[in-house]
Amino acid sequence: MFKNIVPVNKDAHENKKLREINSFSFASEFNLATVMVHEFSRAASVYPIIFVENQETGDFKSVALLGFELGSNLFVNEDGEWDASYIPAIVRRYPFALAKTNEDQRFTVCIDEKSEFLSDDEGEPLFEEDGKPSEVMERIKRYLGELHQMEQITNQFCKAMKEKYMLTPLSMKFRDTDTVKNISGAYVINEERLNNLSDDDFLSLRHDNHLQPIYSHMSSLGQFDRLNKLRIKTNE
Repeated sequence: MFKNIVPVNKDAHENKKLREINSFSFASEFNLATVMVHEFSRAASVYPIIFVENQETGDFKSVALLGFELGSNLFVNEDGEWDASYIPAIVRRYPFALAKTNEDQRFTVCIDEKSEFLSDDEGEPLFEEDGKPSEVMERIKRYLGELHQMEQITNQFCKAMKEKYMLTPLSMKFRDTDTVKNISGAYVINEERLNNLSDDDFLSLRHDNHLQPIYSHMSSLGQFDRLNKLRIKTNE
């Protein structure tokens, strides 16, 4: 998604402007999008929500499945339109992102300098004439800050699912022309393990506000059939 991400600063970007995001072609080759627990209820009405493991750290993260194969986002059409009622927040933040600085717990706003939405001529300025960040930049800072907080809460949720041994590999296949393919590398919450939790463990999930995202995730798995029908329609 990002081609050349750099920190936003006045010296380099004082004359830059942000054009309206009128195309999602930049996300057309991504079949996974990170989703936060705060998004689960809305995302579950459109996408299957699954968990993937970082092989180096063993940590899990929650993602929306946008396509069955790498390089295939079934929700971005040929015109660059996102054909769904909900767009993941991680996509809507483009062309901006947060990056850690050398200072502890400090972050800086970055932008993709190769983005087609960064312009010298049209759009809303990133900086005012006096060099101060524009209202656009202030909105972006707030949005990225909110996403960062959501990410921390989501990481805690995924950690709790791992610690309680709630995650199990997804066993699912789909037919691609004359062959049957497996969906690999995906994990889901095991409903049987959830139902067999002790009262104390179940109450701890409720106390930590984990029940709502759990049930949203489980309901989202019904979207696999919808996603497969969309794949078939797209390939016709």
